[in-house]
Amino acid sequence: MQEKNFIKSALQVIQIEGNAILALQDQLQDTFNQLCEAILNTEGKLVLMGIGKSGHIAQKISATLSSTGTPSFFIHPTEAAHGDLGMIEKKDSVLIFSNSGETKEILEVLPALKRCAGHIFTVTNNLSSTLAKAGEINIMVKANKEACSLDLAPTSSTTLSLVFGDALAIALLDHRGFTPEDFAKSHPAGQLGKKLTTLVRDLAIMNDHAPVVLESASLKEALIEVTHKKLGLTLVSNGQKVIGIFTDGDLRRCLSQDKDLVKTSIGSVMTKEFKTISHDSLAIDAAEIMERNKIFTLVVTGEEENVSGILTMHQLLESGII
Repeated sequence: MQEKNFIKSALQVIQIEGNAILALQDQLQDTFNQLCEAILNTEGKLVLMGIGKSGHIAQKISATLSSTGTPSFFIHPTEAAHGDLGMIEKKDSVLIFSNSGETKEILEVLPALKRCAGHIFTVTNNLSSTLAKAGEINIMVKANKEACSLDLAPTSSTTLSLVFGDALAIALLDHRGFTPEDFAKSHPAGQLGKKLTTLVRDLAIMNDHAPVVLESASLKEALIEVTHKKLGLTLVSNGQKVIGIFTDGDLRRCLSQDKDLVKTSIGSVMTKEFKTISHDSLAIDAAEIMERNKIFTLVVTGEEENVSGILTMHQLLESGII
């Protein structure tokens, strides 16, 4: 009995599809620019269609487009023939994926689709196909070989369509100047949404809730404030703004030097160099500053000079930002 080598088969698939993706670079022509311009000029939504594996790919591409600034939705051609064409308006454009360009279900609905949609664009592997000739702009995406050992199952061809869709979405995103803030508006839930929408002020301990002492306060008074606020540190203020910070590390140094708790002013033993972050910055940016500088605390600055607070690594961990 011949020994099975699953890894060998898998590596062959990866190599074939990888080569197909690289070859896609040479297939992009000026029609890609034309397609991007036409989509950007579309007043309504971009409707994607496809059957079978192409339909699954089209659904994914539609979702990617919608989340990156190009309003889009997917309609199954069969459902379109049974009423869903009513979802399409003249201001909308339709982008159809069909590897052969001869998909029966799509060709059957094509005449009606032309009447209700403003523009029709196609992605096929054959510029001479019926569907390609029917589209205003047709992009050829062709895999010379499927990764299937029988050269039958859609593998390389669907991978190329997916990569093409990503390239299209990101090209449009870059042109629109789409920002992380724009991205956050369509991703409010989950871990990704939390990282893109949670601000420092949402987590930080601010104003009266933050531990603060005047620079003239004694070391003993500062320790009382540290203990009361339970953060293991206190900010030090000159009455107008924060000028220093005193942590449990500073306390250990004071004790090793036999500093007098009553006579020693906190201003003389505080740490004058400290990292800050604005209250309206993203919390994930605060995490990056902490990790880069190997610190566990940031002083938070407010809109006014005398407004300040504290953000700790513990708060970032507890909130799920990191």
